[in-house]
Amino acid sequence: MPKQTFFNLDDQKKETLIAALKEEFSRASVHDASVANIVKLAQIPRGSFYQYFYDKEDAFLFLLSLYGDENKRYFTDQLELSNGDLFASFLFMFKRMISELVNGNQYHFFRNAFLNMNHKMEQAFTRNLKDDDFGTEVKNIAKWIKKGPLAVESEKELEHVFKILTAVTFQNIIHAFAQQLTVEEACHNYQVELNMLKHGLLKKTD
Repeated sequence: MPKQTFFNLDDQKKETLIAALKEEFSRASVHDASVANIVKLAQIPRGSFYQYFYDKEDAFLFLLSLYGDENKRYFTDQLELSNGDLFASFLFMFKRMISELVNGNQYHFFRNAFLNMNHKMEQAFTRNLKDDDFGTEVKNIAKWIKKGPLAVESEKELEHVFKILTAVTFQNIIHAFAQQLTVEEACHNYQVELNMLKHGLLKKTD
């Protein structure tokens, strides 16, 4: 995460720097991005960049966390609206994310992110699956889950369900970018996999 000096900046300077980061990370992956390009776009000295961020990966993870915070708010609202239906909420969020990621003006940024995704990036993007605070997040949303049809008996089980659904979600987004799928194709594939998880993989026996 950024250093305190970044948060001490006024809003305009923050926005200018964030815009520069988005432009550079849209041009190249975090591995190939250039700090020199970022400071040129932001019109700041190179030394200032390292007063705000530890390195370019730190800056990139910060951008993902901003989007993660936004998604978290939408997801929590959707859980409430769906009376705790976790599958419906994940489907809603996938449709929202894939439409924005594929059709939005930050397509190249997110394509670079998802096609080079690692564990740190996934944690920053989801924001609610960090090992140190996941338990707190589960407690915050469990009240909605308990109202829904999901068959879980403990918060630990709920944690595993979240991790499974999040993994499936990420793999579908990565696949959509890698195969250049349309929003409709990506949503169809995701719906098929959600249904399989929802109804189970074993045949019903008498």
